[in-house]
Amino acid sequence: MEILIVGAGLYGSVCAYELTKAGHTCHVIDKRDHVGGNIFTRFSEEAQCHEHVYGAHIFHTNSRMIWDYINQFANFNTFTHRVKVKHGERIYSFPINILTLYQVYGAQTPDEAKRCLQADIIPYDNPSNMEEFCLSTIGRRLYSIFIEGYSQKQWGKHPRELPADIIKRIPYRFNFDDHYFDDKYQGIPVGGYTAIIEQMLQGVSTQLNTCFFANKDRYLDQHDQVIYTGPIDQYFDYKFGVLEYRSLRFERELLPVGDWQGNAVINYSGAEVPWTRIIEHKHFDMHMKGSHTLITREFPEAW
Repeated sequence: MEILIVGAGLYGSVCAYELTKAGHTCHVIDKRDHVGGNIFTRFSEEAQCHEHVYGAHIFHTNSRMIWDYINQFANFNTFTHRVKVKHGERIYSFPINILTLYQVYGAQTPDEAKRCLQADIIPYDNPSNMEEFCLSTIGRRLYSIFIEGYSQKQWGKHPRELPADIIKRIPYRFNFDDHYFDDKYQGIPVGGYTAIIEQMLQGVSTQLNTCFFANKDRYLDQHDQVIYTGPIDQYFDYKFGVLEYRSLRFERELLPVGDWQGNAVINYSGAEVPWTRIIEHKHFDMHMKGSHTLITREFPEAW
């Protein structure tokens, strides 16, 4: 079977690898000038680390099968995601845990933390939006510090205009656990993500700088099957409307210091700061070599 795969990111590359193994003929095209999609990484000689060009990507899973599968393409380091949040002039532990509640309320034990939180909660029996859900679960103060301004930047809407489901995945804990993910297996590939994709696509016909929509009808006619990994509204020529995708603009900066912020990711939750977070890439590689460091500021934008 002749199969066209549109997009050389992780999904498209896994499809190409597995379908080729199964005896099909795959052809991969991508509009960018590189493989890897949004997990594309490249090595920075100046900072002596891999740069996550389109934002941080931490591999994490609870599935041993998935972990074993990805490890056939790379060795992984033991990086675990621990985010910090800057609001105003203060830096907080995140996700919300007892250290966070100590920093905000002065609470030092689980019972103290629960009492402080309960006193700050505004109850809603049936929260109808993100703001109401947050006020009824973590209270006004934590909502103001961590959620309100950050969400306005991230989504381009006030939390009163957003569904509660968006926020329900963010944990809060009455212990000192500050791991962002609870998954059993997590880490960063030692050689970067691009090396994984290159292995998956080895021997597969791959064409870059190629727009699927420039010759959509021809591609559909010439292949038995098409696997499309791009924006679904564009595929249907927007006849069902335009989806409210949010994208990111990245501003990278090479700084003449060995370590600039001391952590891989610091979120900036205040609405007065235009970016949502700053990434310092060498922390993902878990070594602090070199006299320079590379940071990236992320600015959310509508498509």
